[in-house]
Amino acid sequence: MIRPMIHRQLTRGDLACLVDEIARMDVSEGREADEALQAGAVDIVLDSPAALEVVLGRGGAPAPLPLTLLWYIPIRAQLRTHGVTDILLADYAATLPVVFATSRSQQAIAKGENGMSEWWRYVAALPQGTVAQAEAAADTAAVALWWAGCFPEWVERGGAGPGMVRAYVTFAGRMLALAADLLEAKAPEEASLFSRAAEARTELHAALIEARVDYIGDDPHSSESRLNRFLRRLADNN
Repeated sequence: MIRPMIHRQLTRGDLACLVDEIARMDVSEGREADEALQAGAVDIVLDSPAALEVVLGRGGAPAPLPLTLLWYIPIRAQLRTHGVTDILLADYAATLPVVFATSRSQQAIAKGENGMSEWWRYVAALPQGTVAQAEAAADTAAVALWWAGCFPEWVERGGAGPGMVRAYVTFAGRMLALAADLLEAKAPEEASLFSRAAEARTELHAALIEARVDYIGDDPHSSESRLNRFLRRLADNN
């Protein structure tokens, strides 16, 4: 079952790398970020406008930071613009592309409505009311939300246009709510997270849609790809 993992797995080296990149862009911002990090105020650094600028490459090509930070910081920022300040929800949303980027889910996806139908049959076939069924529901929700957020064009081509993307998001919300209900007594913390994710499904999807532009494509984290994204931004601004 996919759980939020990025925030707790960030290393001192990851954060130091972020601070170094901030300092490279702006010395005074880097000094403030370093002081905050030394004081243990990790979230202040992650939420800083300077961190977002570095990740998105507004002052140049996007920084060569760990994959986790490249997804987490912009998704967290996008969710704040939608009024969602729950750090765990930001972590959950950013965990999806990080996990699925290294999986075979992209090749295994069912097309169009069959995707949701097959996922539901898989969940429904498991023993009713069990943890196994809850975990399956949570995982199918994660796959649906990831596809709708990171590859909406593929979802549209496989179904009936933009309506299929909304259907995937709705399906994800229902599966998250089912997982929450089934886990309420046995794993209340996870149940609470999935319940909040179900309620914020639209905002989570929007954050993935907005963040994916920089990180979906061939070799999205190569230096050449980062430079090409920067050059595209310059062209768009002219």
